[in-house]
Parts: sequence; structure tokens; C-alpha cells
Amino acid sequence: MPMSVQEILASYDDRASLSEASTIPAAFYVDARIAEIEARTVFSQTWQLVGRADQVEKPGQFVTATVAAEPIVVVRGNDGMLRGFYNVCRHHAAAVVTEACGQASLLHCPYHGWNYGLDGSLKGMPEFEGVKNFERQKNGLVPVRADTWEKFVFVNLDPQVGPLNDFLGGLVKRVAPLGVSKLRYFDSRSYDIHCNWKVFVDNYLDGGYHVPHLHKGLSSVLDYKQYTIENEDRYCLQSSPMVSSEEDAATGATRKGDRAWYFWQYPNLMINCYEGYMDTNLVLPVDVDHCRVIFDFYFGDVSDARREYNQQSVAVGARVQDEDLGICEAVQRGLKSRAYGAGRLSVRREAGEHLFHRLLTADLKAGVGRSAVAAD
Repeated sequence: MPMSVQEILASYDDRASLSEASTIPAAFYVDARIAEIEARTVFSQTWQLVGRADQVEKPGQFVTATVAAEPIVVVRGNDGMLRGFYNVCRHHAAAVVTEACGQASLLHCPYHGWNYGLDGSLKGMPEFEGVKNFERQKNGLVPVRADTWEKFVFVNLDPQVGPLNDFLGGLVKRVAPLGVSKLRYFDSRSYDIHCNWKVFVDNYLDGGYHVPHLHKGLSSVLDYKQYTIENEDRYCLQSSPMVSSEEDAATGATRKGDRAWYFWQYPNLMINCYEGYMDTNLVLPVDVDHCRVIFDFYFGDVSDARREYNQQSVAVGARVQDEDLGICEAVQRGLKSRAYGAGRLSVRREAGEHLFHRLLTADLKAGVGRSAVAAD
């Protein structure tokens, strides 16, 4: 008989110290019921990255996204305020904004022509004369919370959750000295991977454990023995001194500086920084067996003179991702094997993974608890 959700969650000991801990069990990665609870809790109650600050700098500029299966639009108002809304027309539920990003004076629904202001208010409804007991002021777009930090735009579907900076906690101070606000967007890549989103996060948070074996080029420029892992609040910082190497010419030429900085912010955002360079990895669940990873690349110099170098750097990042893609898909297959239940963690390397699993389990248990109370 299949385990209940409560039994699955209880099978992981989130109180165990790192030296005693195991990974979350395989069922966390392959049971569709867990994925459904994650959508209601993890992704509906955390601040989620939805775009870049430069996409919504001017009045009328907007960006759209999907968060926990909900269509979202974030727009800069004529008053300079940044606002988020469910991208759902109040008439017949069509998406009001259909472009990924852009600029508009009004938000115009393409289905029946309803118009909304940049503040979400309903401005006009064609051929709506004679409708009784309809209050226009109560039929604007439904708001969601939106805010910015550094180069990024976030939303939160939970109106009761605290401010973005409180959620980010110590990450704000740790990132500030790196000067990422001076970097400029250059390019994006997107990958559809046949694995649960948590498999990708685990791979990122293994403290460089897999780097010497899977990423030979990247490994050549990192001082692996001096690689460090620090946990605080809801983030993990993995960091390593950089070394000069000609072992892999492209990696050596494009990954420079005194130190590499790899930040993970719960649940699904990674920020990777080198000298004059940053890329972000946003991991989005598609279903229990699939995720999409969006990479955005930033550089200190995005002039035409630097384009070839920047493209080479993006190609190095794409190579690393291709190496990760295969192993993540292999892990997802292995998680379904009767031979696997859970694995132990390396004290030296996998403290970040331990933090992730404990934060995740706490959210899942809280979500199941609220559902049980509601059912009563």
C-alpha cells in the first residue's frame, strides 16, 4: 500500500545534525502529491524571481511570469510605483498581457477588449451598457506583492508574508560588496530537464563535491581544497579561491578574479559571481519529473567590443550546464529505483543540501498541517 503524504514527510528526520543526517527520501522527488504541496507552500509563500529590474524601470514597462502555476504581470506605474497583479482578466479569465515583457500605456485584454490602468484599475469594458449591479472599482486586476533587490524583480503570492529584504536576510549584506548592481544584462539561456527541480538544487548545493569529476574545465580554475560552505537564514554561500590555469583555455580566459562566489537563496535561486561577471540560475518546477532552468548572464562591459568575449563566457556556462543536465536526469531515473531510499551527506561538502532539505520539509509539514486544520 502506498505511503500517505504524512508518512512520507515523517520518514525524513529534519532534526538530525549534519553528521547524522540523510537526504530527503526518494519519494520527495517522485511523488506527485509532494509536488502539489510544494506549489501551495514553497512556491506560493516565498519571494520568487520573475524578471530584471531594468525591464521595469520606466512607466508602462512590464514583465510577465508564472509562479506556482499562476500567471503574473509586474508593471511600473505612471506614479513610479512597481505593482504586481495576477495576469487574469476579471471578465472571462484570459491573460491580459500576452508578451513576456514590453511597455504599454494601458493593459489591454486581447479577448474582449477590457482595459486596465497601470495601477490595475478597470478603465473600460466595450459594449457593457445595461449591466446591473456591476462595480467597476471592484473589478480591477487582483494584486500580488512585488519588490526589487539589486538587479532583480520578485513577487510573493502570500499577502501575509514579510518584506523581501526580511526574506533574503543576510544574503543582502553578503552580496552588496560584490557590486552586482554595476553589471548589465547580456543574454539568457533556458534548459528543460527531465528531473525534479530539487535534483538540480541538490546538485548545486553539494559543496563542489561533483566538480572535479564532472566539470573538468571549471575545476581547473578553482582551489578545490579551499572551497568553503556557509549557511545562514535561507541562503547558502559556497566560495572558492581562484587559480590561474591553462588546462581549459576558454574557462581560464572567462572565469577570473580572486574568488568565485556561489549563492543559493531558498528555494530555487542561484547567483554565481566572478570578477566582472554574474549569472543567475532560476529553477522552475514543471511537474514532478521535469523542471526548467533559466540562466541570465550579466557583465561589467556589454559593449560591441566585448561581445565576442562575453559570448565565449556564456558558452563556458552552457558547457557546465550541459554536463549537469545529464547527471541530473540520471539521478531522477535512479530515484525511482527500488534499490534507493535515501543517501547520507558529506559533512565536509553537503551542509548546503542539509539546509535546503530542512527548510523544505518545514514548509511541507506546515502546509500539510494547515490543510488538515482546514479539513476539520
